[in-house]
Formats: sequence, C-alpha cells, structure tokens
Amino acid sequence: MHNQIRSSLVKIGTALLVGTCSMHAALAEFPDKPIRLVVPFAPGGGTDLIARTLSVGMQKALAQSVIVDNKPGGGTIIGTDAVAKSAPDGYNLVMATFAHAINPSMQPKLPFDTNKSFTPVTLVAKGPNILVVRADSPLKSVKDLVAAAKSNPGKLTYASQGNGTSAHLAGEMFANLAKVDMVHVPYRGAGPALTDLMGGQVDMIFGTAAAVSAFLESGKLRALGVTSPQASPAFKGVPAIADTVPGYQVESWYGIYAPAGTPPNVVAKIGAAAAASARSAEFVKKIEPEGLAVIASTPAEFDAYVKAEEQRWKKIIKENNIKPD
Repeated sequence: MHNQIRSSLVKIGTALLVGTCSMHAALAEFPDKPIRLVVPFAPGGGTDLIARTLSVGMQKALAQSVIVDNKPGGGTIIGTDAVAKSAPDGYNLVMATFAHAINPSMQPKLPFDTNKSFTPVTLVAKGPNILVVRADSPLKSVKDLVAAAKSNPGKLTYASQGNGTSAHLAGEMFANLAKVDMVHVPYRGAGPALTDLMGGQVDMIFGTAAAVSAFLESGKLRALGVTSPQASPAFKGVPAIADTVPGYQVESWYGIYAPAGTPPNVVAKIGAAAAASARSAEFVKKIEPEGLAVIASTPAEFDAYVKAEEQRWKKIIKENNIKPD
C-alpha cells in the first residue's frame, strides 16, 4: 500500500515537474509564431506609418514576423477592444495613441476598462500635431484662420482621424481657446481624412506630424502652426499656435499595449524589441524630420505618462464641455 502511494506521488511529482518545465519552455520560446500589431486606424495615416516602420526592427530583434493589422472605427475603440479581448500571451498587441487616454472621458460606455484591460509595454515616441490646410487655401496664418472663423461661424470644417483622437481634441481646444465655432468631421483614419482635405471636402486638419509631413514636403499642404508650446525645430518657419492662441498645447504619442495578464517576461521581450527598433537609425531617420522624439520607455514610465495625460484631458474635456460627435 505504501509503495503504491509512494509510486503515485512520484508520478504526480514527475508530471508537475514536466508540466512546469513545459510551461517555462513555452514562455522561453516566445515568440514561436507571428505577432499581430493592431493599428486602430485605416491604412495610410501616421499611426500606421509608425507601426509599420517599428515592426521592421521588431521582426529583426524577435526573429519572428510582426504583422500590422488595421482595425479602424469607433474612435480607435474597435481595434483596441479586439486586443483587450484577446489571449494574454504577447501575440496580440495594439499601437495606442492619444485617444487611449481620452476615450474614458469622451466615451461613457467603453467595452473595456482602459486601466484594467491592458498591460503597458512601452511609450515609443511623442511629438506635436501640425495645423495644415491645402496649398491653395486662402488661409495663410493662424491669425487668418481665427478671423475667418469669427466672420463665418460654423462654416469652417476640420477633419480628424476619429472621435477622441489628437486631431479632434486639438480642434476642440482651438475652438474653445480662440472662441470660434468650427465643425468637426471625423474619419476612420488620417489617410481618408487627408484625401478629403486635399480634395477640398474639408478645410483643415490638426494632423499628427507623422501623417502630414510627407504632404508638406511635396507642397500639397501648407502648415499654419504647430501644437507644441514653442515652435518645433523640425518645422522651420512654422510658428506655435500658442503665439496667436495663448495657452494652446496638444501632444501626440504612440505606445504599445498588450492584454492584461500578459506574462512579465513576454512584456519585457516585446518592450526590448520595440525599444531596439525605435532607437535604430532607420526608425530615427523616419521620425525625426516629423518632429517626433523617440522615448522607448519602461512599462512603468509609459503607465505614469498615460495616466497623467488621462487626468489632464479629463479636466479639459469637463471644463470645456467637449462631447464626442
């Protein structure tokens, strides 16, 4: 009887040991299949560009494919929710933006808890937005824009890549501080918004630097101002909007989240790969001309930054009574 019990205990112990070893081996082998990086916008915008550029370096660092998956709609909520509800194994990530910190204040019924459904990985980069118009627009300066908006209340339109995005809130803050009435036109990404701007369907966009810089270089768009408190060295000759509208300031950022419960060693591995890619000459060369600064933060630094942004904008949204369109 004792021998049978001893034999059973040995078998259980061996099974547990094998199971534990297998689990550690599985974690150690991450990634052993392609990783999906969800971009909650349509292709062709700034977030899409950042994600695709970053994914190249991440693939090298992880020796595994990193597939960019565009899931636009709902002011980033559709794509973000898909990752929130995916397995916490590191194979599903989301490239989060400004909207991630805004949605809790802008959207009363989110399908996920912003602070509990995700594990922060890294803040990749941040920088200003740029107020741009078509090259043939009669608006030549921020002063021109304020004057035109005051003369024609409710007539001027500004596009954004969706409700709650930096381009949306940048326009709302401008309207509030400049005391003008403009109409917000949301799109499912910066790509379609810029197409309509250049086609004359909308008048302007407070676009992310990553989304609009190529069109500024080609001469299709003209910059009126940057959303940083001071002029940006990346955009010579373009003044800060704050020079005309005191107190104006908006910042765009790009960061990676995994679902809550993703193992810390997997988060660390993804974070290290993203940081290596963000600091690479190829990535820096791509984003520096756009006024973006590489951050490549730790998960804790990223978490603290986004929570501070969430509180800052919660106050602004409440005080200015900003509503989702």
